[in-house]
Amino acid sequence: MPKWWKEAVIGFGIALFIFLGIIGVNILPYIGVALLLGIVLFAATSRGGSLTVGGGQQRKTERPKPTYMTFEQIGGQDRAKQELTEALDFLIKHEEIKKFGIRPLKGILLTGPPGTGKTLMAKAAAHYTNSVYVAASGSEFVEMYVGVGAGRIRDLFKQARSQAVKEKKENAIIFIDEIDVIGGKREGGQQKEYDQTLNQLLTEMDGIYSNTVPRILIIAATNRKEMLDSALLRPGRFDRHIRVDLPDKKGRLHILNIHAANKPMDEEVNLDKIADQSFGFSGAQLESVMNEAAIYAMREAKGSIEQQHLTSAIDKVMLGEKTDREATSEERRRVAIHELGHAIMAEVVRPGSVAQVTVSPRGQALGYVRHHPLKDQYLHTKEFLESQIMIALGGAAAEEIFYGGRSTGSSNDFEQSLQIVETMMNAGLTELGITNVQIVTQEQRMKENDRILNELFQQTRSALESHKMVFDRTLDFLISEEVVSGDQFRRIFCDNKQLPA
Repeated sequence: MPKWWKEAVIGFGIALFIFLGIIGVNILPYIGVALLLGIVLFAATSRGGSLTVGGGQQRKTERPKPTYMTFEQIGGQDRAKQELTEALDFLIKHEEIKKFGIRPLKGILLTGPPGTGKTLMAKAAAHYTNSVYVAASGSEFVEMYVGVGAGRIRDLFKQARSQAVKEKKENAIIFIDEIDVIGGKREGGQQKEYDQTLNQLLTEMDGIYSNTVPRILIIAATNRKEMLDSALLRPGRFDRHIRVDLPDKKGRLHILNIHAANKPMDEEVNLDKIADQSFGFSGAQLESVMNEAAIYAMREAKGSIEQQHLTSAIDKVMLGEKTDREATSEERRRVAIHELGHAIMAEVVRPGSVAQVTVSPRGQALGYVRHHPLKDQYLHTKEFLESQIMIALGGAAAEEIFYGGRSTGSSNDFEQSLQIVETMMNAGLTELGITNVQIVTQEQRMKENDRILNELFQQTRSALESHKMVFDRTLDFLISEEVVSGDQFRRIFCDNKQLPA
């Protein structure tokens, strides 16, 4: 229907009333009927994009149609995708599972760090099962008025059912992101808005029946599973808990290849090397790496993305953009000595681990050493953790050797060292032995902490003093060039490490 039909009807009505008035007809009854019809028409058209919620309030619930995707478009989560598809098969093969008396799943909980693809997997699940996809965030159900959140929960389920009927689909998937906002542990009181909303969600999940069409499946996501109420986590509600974790090297390479498909890549680009250097990156961070690399290439008016652009993009995602901060020559020299201390200790305890040494300010860092692991590692020995502490203490030890004291640039290094020591205590890798750290006195913990850090600091300082020639041969080159690659640094290190100090 044309957009101007309302204006045409109103104009015709006004003209008709004027004509009737001119010929002497009493138009007051007609005006009353017209006003009544106008109110009804306005209410009917305005309800097209709204729902009535608790308290009689009107709230817009028009949501943009989701962009469906397949599991093949999601990289780095092979195990999670396999678990999810097996659970979704219960929704598809409902006639087959009925023969075995299997109770269909009502809910699937996706847990894991931010940026690992939980929302993408929910969208892919809707495509895989040919289901209606209705999404909401936990914050959408939180209001200061009691009962509003519970009403919105009811409306969400009602919308999923009506949309499935409208699109003639047998299944509907409701995705609730950040469910910990409304699904947190209850503390006894039942009058709080959070509790009302959670109670309504539990009631709706109990009311999902497998023999009714459309069938509804709840998929929720959170990165704080420990905060959820036990009533949500029990079997019969969220039956499957699927961990969507950070990708390993194979997964990172898969994700990089997916996001490189629509970008002009130089023939010399080695994405396998980028996957090595991006240990611990989430899927969202890897997408950002490829995007930032493309921006660097466009900024330099290059025809394709080169390896240097990808390396710079990793630095930007980790530390931020380069800054225009001007440092004095003495400060630059001190920063260079500090970073060389980290780099030399890294090559001493873990040869081949240095990817880059730079004194170019980026983000909040005046300089940094970027490491890349030799392999993905998730279990750490006492020796490995001690070597990590020695690398972290290398900067402060180098400053003491050359300046006789430390600077504030070591504060983050000390914080990292303290966290590693705490990990060692919790794992029973210190002289405290296997114990409950919570019952160990603060004095005992501080004493053990001081012992470990002092011993490792002295070992670090001795190792750096024996490699003083590496400082002398690398320092001026690093200050002038600002950036030294891992291969350049290792050549200097290997040529000078055996020379007498």
